[in-house]
Amino acid sequence: MPKVTVDGQEIEVPAGATVLQACELAGKEIPRFCYHERLSIAGNCRMCLVEVKPGPPKPQASCALPAAEGQEIRTDSPMVKKAREGVMEFLLINHPLDCPICDQGGECDLQDQAVAYGRGGSRYHENKRAVTEKYMGPLIKTIMTRCIHCTRCVRFSEEIAGVDEIGALYRGEDMQITTYLEQAAAHELSANVIDLCPVGALTSRPYAFEARPWELKKTLSIDVSDAVGANITLHSKGREVMRALPRVNDDVNEEWLSDKGRYQVDGLTKRRLDRVWVRRDGKLQPADWTEAFGMIAGALEGDKASIAAVAGDLLDAETMFAAKVLVNACGSQLTEARQTGMTYDVSNLAAVNFNSTFAGIETADAILIVGSNVRWEAALLNVRLRKAVKAGAKVYIIGPDWDPTYPATFLGSDLKLLNRVPKELGDVMKSAKRPAVILGAAGLAKGALPAALKLVDKFGLIRDDWNGFNVLHISAARMASLMLDFTVPGGMGEVAAAAPKVLLSLGADEMDYGAFAGSLKVYIGHHGDKGAHHADIILPGASYAEKDGTYVNTEGRVQFAEKAVFAPGDAREDWTILRALADALGVTVGFDSFAALQAKMIAAVPALGEEGLADYGALPKAESGAKFEGELAAYPIKDFYLTNPIARASEVMQRCSDELLHGADVKEAAE
Repeated sequence: MPKVTVDGQEIEVPAGATVLQACELAGKEIPRFCYHERLSIAGNCRMCLVEVKPGPPKPQASCALPAAEGQEIRTDSPMVKKAREGVMEFLLINHPLDCPICDQGGECDLQDQAVAYGRGGSRYHENKRAVTEKYMGPLIKTIMTRCIHCTRCVRFSEEIAGVDEIGALYRGEDMQITTYLEQAAAHELSANVIDLCPVGALTSRPYAFEARPWELKKTLSIDVSDAVGANITLHSKGREVMRALPRVNDDVNEEWLSDKGRYQVDGLTKRRLDRVWVRRDGKLQPADWTEAFGMIAGALEGDKASIAAVAGDLLDAETMFAAKVLVNACGSQLTEARQTGMTYDVSNLAAVNFNSTFAGIETADAILIVGSNVRWEAALLNVRLRKAVKAGAKVYIIGPDWDPTYPATFLGSDLKLLNRVPKELGDVMKSAKRPAVILGAAGLAKGALPAALKLVDKFGLIRDDWNGFNVLHISAARMASLMLDFTVPGGMGEVAAAAPKVLLSLGADEMDYGAFAGSLKVYIGHHGDKGAHHADIILPGASYAEKDGTYVNTEGRVQFAEKAVFAPGDAREDWTILRALADALGVTVGFDSFAALQAKMIAAVPALGEEGLADYGALPKAESGAKFEGELAAYPIKDFYLTNPIARASEVMQRCSDELLHGADVKEAAE
């Protein structure tokens, strides 16, 4: 490890580190625009200039200069100060004075660094150039006159997202950043370039002119649009969530966020259920809580045990636990969270977990994906798979074609081919040091889990410090429901066969309600979606942004989300509805507050009280007679942007679906 001196302080730096990284290790702040620790080095903004000896007697770009033994680095000399002022002057030559109306105002690197490192005045009197605005789709607003050509957006699209959509045209003073033929940026991570842009050239189109950062309350939360569990911050103003931004968590989402997780939040204020409804004479009519609870109690009179609960995909663990306690107190065991009808074995949670972890899958050198369109089911996991491929991993996919953004071999859609593994696949997996299998929702739905477990021994997926058997869920509530044992062996079929008199639908909007024609259907949820349309009684609940809650992602990571805003109208947090319903039914559930509910849940499942990866033990032995059967005709997600009731209520997500997936020309009102 080389030793360098930074402003008189001698430090050791890792081999291969740059001078900029050495300065940061020494606690010095180095201004930069083009450099980003997760992107390749471009070295084109020149803001990170420092003085280095031995070397030429001029400032050098620290981001592109390797740290070497014996270097003396100065970050605060007169030469460095003057050089940075000069660079800042050049960067601002064509920059418009847009700060009062720029959406980046208050969060702008250029503003901050101009104050800290720039001159006090301008010496430029020539005409400034202007660049026409580019169209980059319904999510990204462009004002390219502000662009300083840092190329962060270009490098993100190419290196992280794997979609070569953004690039540069022309040279020198005429250079412009744009998408190909000014088409919309049509991939699942496109809006991350807004966070990366150090000036106001790329800003958020839906959020434009809505608020300034200092007006917003910031709440730590978890994204529920998929099972990745990305860490986010919800920014709210009054009782409305204005935007969602990613939080840095290297183990989960690094610092990225899918477009759906970022932009579905406008759906939180639309199509909301904010009062109680009951069905009279075939039509839903307004009612009050007392009447609704009375109808439920009346339906269960004489047979309290004839009640079932089905959990939706966006639920927190506390709500599911409260529902389970209520149903059990009534004498019933009918609880199910796999609303679409899957019936895989959940007796050993290690068999349905993403055991490699998201960070670990980057180190895999051979990966077999069975029945998963990873780009749509877990866009942030696809970023990790790209890293693995860059490091030399080979990827094989069984299922219908999709564009994985990295080289991959599609083996077909017939699962039977895995009963006698193709020679090429077998040789690659067996010779790999860290082989991995990812079983997706389409594979689970075809009953492929028992047969997939046979691949553990066949490919040697378990090594000393490696577990390569992974199941990728698509529901944010799935792993928590399995930890809470919120399932029955026969799945939804068993629940329907019991013909319960009362069905509690906890935000279950993807299930088939036809099987419960004889039941009193009580929908506890927050949006007027499919579940509300089929309901006999609607009890308005709270969304993920309106309650505290525990979520467990597909790798078994327990995470806690905080309440950002209050639910609208008469809507209540789900656990309070279930607690009041317990009184109406005359049963005891043993909690009167959220803290008491959480404590009772943690006492029942201690792992839910410890943030971090839950320990599910060892994988079970595979059944000897298990075989792969069936053809994977399609993946469960048909439209990336419209997978849950919040997204379907979102105007932004509807527009993305129409324009980016279905090719509709979305016209303005004047047209």
